[in-house]
Amino acid sequence: MVKKKDIIRLERESVIPIVKQKIITTLAELLENKSDRSEFLKLCQRVEYTIRVSYVLQFEDLMQLYSLFDPIHGAQKLEQQNLSPEEIDTLEHNFLTYLFQVMDKSNFKITTDDEIDIALSAQYHLNLPIVVDESKVDKRLFERYFEKHSRDNLPHFADKYIIFRRGFGIDHMTAFFVNAKINTIIARVWRCFMTMTGLRRIFLGKRKQDAVQQIELKIDDADHQDGLYVERVRIEKLKLSISNLVSRITIQEPTFDRIIVVYRRTADKKESERNIYVKHFKNIPMADLEIVLPEKKNPGLTPMDWVKFLVSAAIGLVTVISSLSIPKANIKVIFGILTAVVGYCVKTYFSFQKILINYQNLITQSVYNKQLDSGRGTLLHLCDEVIQQEVKEVIVSFFVLMQQQRAVSKENLDLLCEELIKEKFGENCNFDVDDAVQKLDKLGLVSQDNNGAYTCINLKDANKIIGITTEELVLKARDGGGPPS
Repeated sequence: MVKKKDIIRLERESVIPIVKQKIITTLAELLENKSDRSEFLKLCQRVEYTIRVSYVLQFEDLMQLYSLFDPIHGAQKLEQQNLSPEEIDTLEHNFLTYLFQVMDKSNFKITTDDEIDIALSAQYHLNLPIVVDESKVDKRLFERYFEKHSRDNLPHFADKYIIFRRGFGIDHMTAFFVNAKINTIIARVWRCFMTMTGLRRIFLGKRKQDAVQQIELKIDDADHQDGLYVERVRIEKLKLSISNLVSRITIQEPTFDRIIVVYRRTADKKESERNIYVKHFKNIPMADLEIVLPEKKNPGLTPMDWVKFLVSAAIGLVTVISSLSIPKANIKVIFGILTAVVGYCVKTYFSFQKILINYQNLITQSVYNKQLDSGRGTLLHLCDEVIQQEVKEVIVSFFVLMQQQRAVSKENLDLLCEELIKEKFGENCNFDVDDAVQKLDKLGLVSQDNNGAYTCINLKDANKIIGITTEELVLKARDGGGPPS
């Protein structure tokens, strides 16, 4: 019997995953004329300076607003300003509005229930049911915001916290996985027993089994252009063979490249009622998404562990009672049965304790290795990401229009930009042509004909339109030179 593969379809994202300087250098080298190359490098520099200046006021407002809700000093600043609750609510709403705008500009998306269900339908490092302690998470923050700014496909936990995600990757682990292989064999034997006795249908139900089957996707060659397909290689799906059982194997799991979690804790003696937490993580395996959840409860035994525990105890109890009902009961046999049942229960308990220790170590490790930043540091990073993405979009789209030397429709420009990124940098992305064209038009670098096609102006005129920037004057004065050309 051939087991179905766990395959996840990952959509192409608008973010350009290439360093800006590499884009500029590579595209400049494609220009044969030395004068054009010099003008292109100057234009790239002026485009970045101009875009950066255009966001200065918005980003300053964002940082000023967050300083009022910063968990470190925010409560003190709010107290110093003697603001009414209504005024604080307005400032809080303005901060969230700016934050969601920056998230959108940085190509971060809110995770949906479907994405969460698919991500958590497997196990990787974590093997325990992790849930949020809702009594420790405030619900008013996002309830008030989404009442005024409704969004589609919000997850069921959107009133308590928001998980933003961007980018995908793949994580690999190679080892013997002795315990995991043994547990897989035991689980398959147990599943066979549950199926044969009819207990599987009682405890799991048909609905859950159907939900698992829907996650197993089939690849259609015609759909490859719409996204990236990644296979989950798990021990649970391992083919039982001698070579697999005695040798090292590699498992893999798709990851969320970047995760940002926003939430507020419930107010208490140590916690201000207005604090807002913003935490930034990297390379989080989808199956271990629980790592980033705020205010996690201490995990307990899984439902299947309880089933195994209770069924084993029941079987042992029934066996002992049956043995005692026999006129000449063998005490040694009864003692052996009790010892086996108690031993299995003790083994289950200590196995759980070992998993719990591994979980605590994993959480500690994630804080040091997986968490990039929090609070103000995360917001500064996001602001820079917005600028970098827009600069890259403008540079790539202008270069494509310059190379075409004719009017190009928006649809063709989109395809040409994606082809350029794929051909020259080996990366796939869903190029945001709407944002790029809008920015080019705002800078005055393109014109549009009656058919809606776009044409760019020549490099020298583009540099004249943007003009000499303040940054250029400062750099020239620092170097002791004359005014820039």
